[in-house]
Amino acid sequence: MRERLAALLLAALLLPAAAHAQADAERLRAAKALFFDRQYAEAREAWQAIGASGRGADAQAALYWVARCSESLGESERALGEYAAYLAARPADRTLVEEAKTSRVALAVKLAKAGKTRHAAVALDALADPNRTVRYFAALQLASLGPEAGKPAVPALREILAEEKDEDLRERAKLALLKVDRDALAEASPAPPRRATGKAREAGWVCVRIYEKGNSRAKVSINLPVALADLVFKSLPDDAIADLRREGYDARTFWERLKKTGPAEILTIEGENGERIQVWIE
Repeated sequence: MRERLAALLLAALLLPAAAHAQADAERLRAAKALFFDRQYAEAREAWQAIGASGRGADAQAALYWVARCSESLGESERALGEYAAYLAARPADRTLVEEAKTSRVALAVKLAKAGKTRHAAVALDALADPNRTVRYFAALQLASLGPEAGKPAVPALREILAEEKDEDLRERAKLALLKVDRDALAEASPAPPRRATGKAREAGWVCVRIYEKGNSRAKVSINLPVALADLVFKSLPDDAIADLRREGYDARTFWERLKKTGPAEILTIEGENGERIQVWIE
């Protein structure tokens, strides 16, 4: 009889806890589903409710997801503060911490470009972050603000060229240094020997890189020989060549002149969602 009573008592204690855990798991699943269905306002409310419950790691992670929702809704300044609140809680999840830090940097630079320059301090502070990914991302983002604002990023960009083997990351650092300080690029990466004729080295490749938001490594990398690009350009239909000429481009000599300019950036495009496309010749 005593054993039966003990078993009933144990069941009475465990069943509510199990039911509670199941309910929490369902709330997490529902909140994530709303976010990935891009119902960001509803997802934010769901994550806020989870965070308000104050139960361990899930409540802590909810702070991160609340910030993600605000960022996805285009509420940049609100998201900036919410990411800060998440980091202030000293979370243990290193992956989310890194993503929160790089997201803050990207948002801060975006706001600075929109005229709210005080937010650039977030990216400046990130240059001293012990996390290498965060430090490098901050340097690349700051460089996009131009020579004056990007000058503090030069040491970290030099560090990339000196320490990193990833070629895409090195090329991004070179492009950033070109924007900020061409002399710093020359010091960090000595130019190859000049030919005996004394002419500058001609560019040999057209490089295209596509980066997702917050990533320092390219999702798509294309390296196309200038000679092939020149051939494709010259093989355009006559009406296309005529249209280009009206715009000021001579398809017969365009690539020949471009490759003689030596390594240089052609264009950089930044998307609304933080993606970046860079094209340069080297």
